[in-house]
Amino acid sequence: MDTGGYESTVERTLSRLRRIDSRPDPAVAAPPPQVPGAPLTLADLYRDHRMRLVRLAVLLVDEPATAEDVVQEAFAGLHRHWAGLRDEAAAVGYLRTAVVNGSRSVLRRRRTAREYVAPHQVNARSAESLAMLSAEHQAVVDALGTLPPRQREVLVLRYYGGLSEAEIAEAAGITRGTVKSTASRALDAVARVMAERSGGR
Repeated sequence: MDTGGYESTVERTLSRLRRIDSRPDPAVAAPPPQVPGAPLTLADLYRDHRMRLVRLAVLLVDEPATAEDVVQEAFAGLHRHWAGLRDEAAAVGYLRTAVVNGSRSVLRRRRTAREYVAPHQVNARSAESLAMLSAEHQAVVDALGTLPPRQREVLVLRYYGGLSEAEIAEAAGITRGTVKSTASRALDAVARVMAERSGGR
């Protein structure tokens, strides 16, 4: 099955969500400018990266409240390891990895408690974000929800997170080769789901 078209559709959908989610919220005051040369603080990282990480976690765990909890835990862990981090890039990498691992733990607990992973609910995205998606894009978000957690992680980190293969490998704790093969299987699965739902058109 040729998945090139589906890869492009997945990329367009998650890139569009990333752009929608990156728009500044007019209800939130702009942060004060950072003084050049001033050391980055945990509060700076929280202000600059929290919402992006929450939106990433929502795509992985489907529930906004749970996603908030996962991100809060990631920042708590960062606070505990703050002295050992070299720079902002290392801190952001730590947070991404913690969010992915925290999301996996949530899904494992769900599986244990309910004997299955709850299906992806489209309305877990913000109503505003979904309202701005076309029917085709919403179908992609639905199809992503049917993927096993690892496959969903790789596609979300690649196309929503905008990460390279090396960054995905680091965040997900897998090799670059596994990133490639997982992405390929995930795109095949998305193509199958979308083809089945469209009646093979």
